Amino acid sequence: MEDSAAKGVPLGKLFLSMLYISAFTFGGGFVIVTFMRKKFVDQLHWIEEEEMLDLIALAQSCPGAMAINTSILVGWRKAGLPGMLVSVLGTVIPPVTIITVISFFYDAFASNPWVALALKGMQAGVAAVFLDVVCSMGASLVKGKSALNYVILAAAFVATFVFDLNVVFIILGAALLGILRTLWGKRKGAAA
Repeated sequence: MEDSAAKGVPLGKLFLSMLYISAFTFGGGFVIVTFMRKKFVDQLHWIEEEEMLDLIALAQSCPGAMAINTSILVGWRKAGLPGMLVSVLGTVIPPVTIITVISFFYDAFASNPWVALALKGMQAGVAAVFLDVVCSMGASLVKGKSALNYVILAAAFVATFVFDLNVVFIILGAALLGILRTLWGKRKGAAA
């Protein structure tokens, strides 16, 4: 196993990056993934866009919270076990702290009209961030100009939006298609 110095990722910077991202992210896993992508792909250049999409797909297909799964994968990929541990710690500290504080003052928060208004405003912001995730991930997906990518994207949308199919089946179906596509490409390459 490579250590963090061998991979060139300082553990302190990884921890502080995840702490910052987690502290200022509201709205769930896909929102934090957007911030991770911007931080680790665009700013720090620790991860390539294609690799980040793969990590997101893997994190989404695993049970558990999307933010934690993605931080595990990013931390492990960039700094092995120590990176995974500091990445998860940085991701977990802010929500645990916030939830702990809110639980002590729940009655005051629940009945406060200003808190209710702030939460309504945050919902609009979260919707905008979701739209950003969809657009950026969709753009990355179709860059490959594969007709199969377009078909999978459209079929997944129709399956969930029109037929209300459970997303687990959609993910499993897309994974199966990806495996078959890879095997077909290897077989075709071996025949050439």
